[in-house]
Amino acid sequence: MVERSDRAPLLDWEEVPSAEKDRQSSPSNSRALSGSPSPGFGWSSSPGGPTPTPSADGCSAPPATSSTPVAGTDETLHPDKEGHPSDSGPREVLLEDRMVKWEEKDQIVSVFVVTFNTRSGNMLEWCLPKDMDLEGVEFKAIASGSHRVTTDFIYFRKGCYFGLACFANMAVESTVERGARMKSVGILSPSYTLLYRYMSFLEHQVRLQLQSPGHYSPLEAFYEDKRALLPPSGDCVVTTCPANAWGAAINHSMHPEMKITHPAGCMSQFIRFFGEQIMVLWKLALLRRRILIFSPPPVGVVCYRVYCCCCLANISIPGVGVAVPEFRPFFYVNVADISALENELSYVACTTEKIFEEKKDLYDVYVDNQNVKTYRDGLKPLLRLSTADREKYRKLTEQRQMLLYSQEENGDCVSSEEDLFILFFLEQNNRIFQTLSEVAGSPDPTLTQESVRAMGLDPHGDRLFLLHLLEIYGYDTLLVSEQLCCS
Repeated sequence: MVERSDRAPLLDWEEVPSAEKDRQSSPSNSRALSGSPSPGFGWSSSPGGPTPTPSADGCSAPPATSSTPVAGTDETLHPDKEGHPSDSGPREVLLEDRMVKWEEKDQIVSVFVVTFNTRSGNMLEWCLPKDMDLEGVEFKAIASGSHRVTTDFIYFRKGCYFGLACFANMAVESTVERGARMKSVGILSPSYTLLYRYMSFLEHQVRLQLQSPGHYSPLEAFYEDKRALLPPSGDCVVTTCPANAWGAAINHSMHPEMKITHPAGCMSQFIRFFGEQIMVLWKLALLRRRILIFSPPPVGVVCYRVYCCCCLANISIPGVGVAVPEFRPFFYVNVADISALENELSYVACTTEKIFEEKKDLYDVYVDNQNVKTYRDGLKPLLRLSTADREKYRKLTEQRQMLLYSQEENGDCVSSEEDLFILFFLEQNNRIFQTLSEVAGSPDPTLTQESVRAMGLDPHGDRLFLLHLLEIYGYDTLLVSEQLCCS
């Protein structure tokens, strides 16, 4: 059973601290720019971001705290901690003004209620807008096997949209409902980066739906306040952001996975759960493999593992990874998603349906609990830890212990495990590709044992991983020293 700590500290959409009310012209200003880069990797530093929530050790989930600026990040788009615009000049202020105006327009394209009917199974009970294509959402919002849990939350993809649904199961004295009432309340958005902000609202609404079925007025008000403006053509492109402001916001080298404001604690729990195996997942993620994670309900914590897998492949060197398949999170999938997964070159997803294990053509790597396996002969050697893998994991563990000691002895509530883990893999990935670029530009473009060690890799144990990496990222011109062939 998932502990409460697996859930993110969330901000109810209706609750605005008094200090925020004084300086905000409307509650909608509390919403962060969907997909905009933060200066770091903790809580979003956009105005009105989530209120820090005390953790078990008394520290708050901090705002973005990375002291290493990411190349290409335009920090002038973010006000400082006091909510004042940057002093970098009139041009930036005008751009920020445009971005704030855009932030006031929300990204929610649909809100819905799904229920379980004892005769018909999962059913779409209610939705806005009425003409939204929500076919199949009833099987995403209530995952297979959810009748065994009391509450859960589920991230998923529906066409070109991302969704978040909160599920609840309540015992009732009703023979028609067979003693249990199950519902799920969810939303859809073109981006998954803002969905977590509405979880507490959805949790409250699903409890309300269980206690008072058919009471939709709060959901109607929510949709009217948060809905996105879709183009008349009906395409999946959301046009709520001016083109000039949007261009400035995404003119950076960060991958989409880096821009999500991650739930506090999810990365540290992810590392602790997989242990040394995290290094295997790191390699497979960097190679853009199709990764499917199986787990029985509850689904929420497994959706966080999907997100964390994406974080392992972050690279902030401009131009690197442009030609490789995008490593996209599908989050929860079921049998209805089989046709969509068949066309994906690279993804990470989770499921509660054991039948997926038999669909070996749908994935490259299958993760069952902490067991990482593959049926691809070319990938099987990558499941073995190299000497360098164990050394990296040892360093990661040491850094975490030092951070925890600093938090306990010095009351350091600024640094977070989330920043530590994400930056650890980001710097490792940058180190690899920086070395590859330097060798490719040298008079003798040959990878030697020394250059491989400079990447933090094992010249012998990581040779196959390196060959896959060169092929996928287009470093075909590089030569590999014969010394790397000997183990």
